[in-house]
Order: sequence, then structure tokens, then C-alpha cells
Amino acid sequence: GNWVRRREQSVIDSKLPDTGTTIFTTMSQLANECGALNLSQGVPDFDPPEALIDSVRRHFSGRSNQYAPMAGAPQLLEAIGQNLQQRFNVEFDPQNQITVTPGATEALFCAIQALVGPGDEVIVFDPAYDSYLPAITLAGGRARHIALLAPDFCVDWKNVKEKVNERTRLIIVNTPHNPTGTTLTFDDLNSLASIVRDKSIFVLSDEVYEHMVFDQKPAVSVLAHDELRGKSLAVSSFGKTFHATGWKVGYLVANEELTREFRKVHQFCQFSVVTPVQLGLAEFLHSCPQHLTELPAFYQRLRDRLAHNLRAGPLKFSPSAGTYFQMVDYAHLSDLPDTQVAHHLTRSLGVATIPISVFYPPDSRQNGLRLCFAKHDQTLDEAAQRLNNIESCLQTIA
Repeated sequence: GNWVRRREQSVIDSKLPDTGTTIFTTMSQLANECGALNLSQGVPDFDPPEALIDSVRRHFSGRSNQYAPMAGAPQLLEAIGQNLQQRFNVEFDPQNQITVTPGATEALFCAIQALVGPGDEVIVFDPAYDSYLPAITLAGGRARHIALLAPDFCVDWKNVKEKVNERTRLIIVNTPHNPTGTTLTFDDLNSLASIVRDKSIFVLSDEVYEHMVFDQKPAVSVLAHDELRGKSLAVSSFGKTFHATGWKVGYLVANEELTREFRKVHQFCQFSVVTPVQLGLAEFLHSCPQHLTELPAFYQRLRDRLAHNLRAGPLKFSPSAGTYFQMVDYAHLSDLPDTQVAHHLTRSLGVATIPISVFYPPDSRQNGLRLCFAKHDQTLDEAAQRLNNIESCLQTIA
């Protein structure tokens, strides 16, 4: 009886009291329940390249199933270093500046834990990927929100400069940007560099969609910027690049000092990543470099197909400049909150989307939806046809 009473009196003091199941899980579950086309979660319809699967399968069948080194399999670290050198004409030390991680989210989390302490402030640009804020909270830090300027969702660097103070420890940037599909320019990086210059402020650059930049525009990275490179940690994702989100493999690049601090946290959070997958990725990067160079055109075609079909309907949008997401606006049709609209569209039109408000601070009212276009042509065509009926659908919401 005493044991039961003690259990009833036990209350967990949650470190994340306002956090529930992510919207991505919620909308995917709703899509399954309704049999809806799922344009919500960023899950490609496509399998990884067959040559990559063959390589990974071969290593699973061989003698490569024990722990890889904490920093990553040497073969993959070397392959990443060579790829970075080719892209940015900068040499990185594979053993001391590159770390393979179990997906980009773990890299982002460990980077924030390594650099942010109680009372530190982190500048976050809204809308922002939803893993940033919980990581900042768990580190004891405070997010300083700065909204991207609509309709182009660009950064107001003057505002950033005004918000920086002696407590600012980290600035998080994301390019290409999820959910807006915008990209930073080299001028943006110059502005960022001028703000952190001569200050104890670091940059965490979320670049997981780095190979999905459209319309012949260059992919911009802090790793290619001479001044920012020494103060930045850049995070990438093999899952996004190779249509293998379920493998959860990414990597982080930083100078030796930042890498050392990052690994202090990473080694106790995950330690190492699945060895056969690392070895398969290393082989594929060497044998099929064309996959990376062909990826922008691959996704641009899908972006253009979705955009062409949506133009027949009432939704407003600017074609995505990067990522495999397209943001659309219905504010001229209704002032209903986007969370309510997203749920209604899933049930009534059979298309699941992500409401933009989940990328903003709580209680932020928005009228936009994010669509994932990493889908087969037939799915995109059918989804667009259904979404073009959104105006009449919105009128049925009580």
C-alpha cells in the first residue's frame, strides 16, 4: 500500500513541459488513418541508388559489423574530406575536423549542448526547424527569435546586429531553408561574418539540403567563407542526399577546437554510427560522384511539376529555391489557423501537409502550409489537383 501511495505522489518535473509529439509524426499518422496523400513529412518516395544499396549490403555480409571509430569510419571521413575539397577548394583534416553522426538532428543537438550553457542566448530565425528550440532549452539557454522578412523570407541583418549582446553565444542559420525553401547568398554570409567578428559568438549552419539548390544558383556554405569557417559548425545529411532518411547518417564539419568540444558530447550521446552503412557510403561517394551533381536537376523537375499544376488553383507561392519543400499561402482565402486547415485538408481533400506555424514560437498564427515534393509524378499531380479545390474546402470548416 505504501508503494502505491508513493507512486501516486511522484510527479515528473519535465524539462520540456510544453513539448508533445512532433507535428511531423502527427500529420503522418493522420495521413495513414485517412488514406491521404502524404506531402507532410520530408520522406522521399524514392529508394537510394541501387549501387549504394549493393555496397552497403556487401559490407553487412562481410566482416564489418563491429563498432566504427567514434569520429567515423576512416574511409568515409576521407571521402567526405575529398568531396569538401572539390566543392570549396578548402582542405579539411578528416580525423580532426569531420565527425560522422547518426543523422543531422543528433549533430545539431550535440553542437548546441557543447556550446550553449545556462543564461546563454541563441539567435534563431523564424520559421525554424523544430529541433533547435528543445536543444537550446535543455542546454539551459534562451532562444532570441528573429523573424525572416516576408514575402521573400530574407534576413534583416541590421536587426540581428541590434539583438546581439554580451550573452549571445550562438547564431543558427539554415540554408537551403526548411520550411521556406529560400537560400542564403554570399552577401548574407558577409553580413553574418561582420556581426560575429571579434566576438565570442559561433555559428551553427544547418546545411542538410545543400545539394538541392535550383535555377543554376550556387550552394552557399559557411565552409566556403574564409572568415566564418573558423567560427562555424556545418551539419549535413546523407539521408537527404541519397533518399535514405531511414539510415539516419549525417556529419558535422568544424575546426579542430570546435570539433573537440562537439565530440565530448557526441561520444556520450551516440558514440559511433552503423559501420556497414558508413563503408557503403564511402565507396559510393568515390564511385558515383555524379549523383551529387545530378541531384539539383532531379528535384528541380519535381518542383517545377508541382508548381505548374498548383498555378491552376488559388494558392499563392514563390517557387522553392532549394530543399524538397514548397511553401504555399492561403491567407487571401481564409484567416483560419493553419493547424486547423492542415487537419481539415487531410480529412476532406485527402492531402496531408505541415502547417507553417509549428516552425514559429507557440501561439504564432500563420496561414501557410509546407508541401514535400520528393514524390512520384502521379502523387504530385493528384495532390495538386486536390489542393486546387482548397477554396471550396475551406468554406466547409465550421
